[in-house]
Amino acid sequence: FYFRNKHRPFLLFVSLLHVHTPLITTEKFQGRSRHGLYGDNVEEMDWMVGKLLDVIDKEDLKNTTFIYFASDHGGFLEAHRGNSQLGGWNGIYKGGKGMGGWEGGIRVPGIVRWPGVLPAGKVIDEPTSLMDIYPTVVQLAGGAVPQDRVMDGHTLLPLLRGTEQHSRHELLFHYCGVSLHAVRWHQKDSGTVWKAHYATPVFQPEGSGACFRRGICPCFGDGVTHHDPPLLFNLSQDPSEANPLSADTEPL
Repeated sequence: FYFRNKHRPFLLFVSLLHVHTPLITTEKFQGRSRHGLYGDNVEEMDWMVGKLLDVIDKEDLKNTTFIYFASDHGGFLEAHRGNSQLGGWNGIYKGGKGMGGWEGGIRVPGIVRWPGVLPAGKVIDEPTSLMDIYPTVVQLAGGAVPQDRVMDGHTLLPLLRGTEQHSRHELLFHYCGVSLHAVRWHQKDSGTVWKAHYATPVFQPEGSGACFRRGICPCFGDGVTHHDPPLLFNLSQDPSEANPLSADTEPL
């Protein structure tokens, strides 16, 4: 692929089965990590990505190739075998994969590399979306996104280059299937991010942070709680979504 396309623009999209259950880890990486089969699977993914980057470097394409690495969801908390947690860990963030709105299911890191164009080591703490990849790639290719419809994504280049300080997403809507569970509001010209939850999954057992009895949280029906008024959080001060705000404590 690289040999055929190294002298002209190319798009390479790699969608890895890693680190998704079932954890199909090759023998070479089994037992390599200190974190069981899931850790082994992460290490194998890291090796695979490294091999791709090595080819880009070897073909002298490093400074002319925009690379974006991301995950499509947070850890799958319900994935267990006995006492072994097989689906990852979401740190301080509540919830996990398939939960519609909680940060643990939708908040994932993105890593970008483009030496000579983007500064190394820069950390951007702004809400973006995987929907932004399409308009970013179109801009890089010198094209234009269709004008006959509303595009949900925005090019990431101004944010990455530092010509814009804030994400162009004022609102992000978080669905579970076809059910709207939460909305994130990135208050313009400020770093404050608010999130309103209209529906949240019923954790089983209660307080466990996941739907262990069902295997995965449902999007509607008796497996969710509807909130009227919505649960409201200030993510800038409470990223763990532990303390819902009330009109009494937060009149604004």
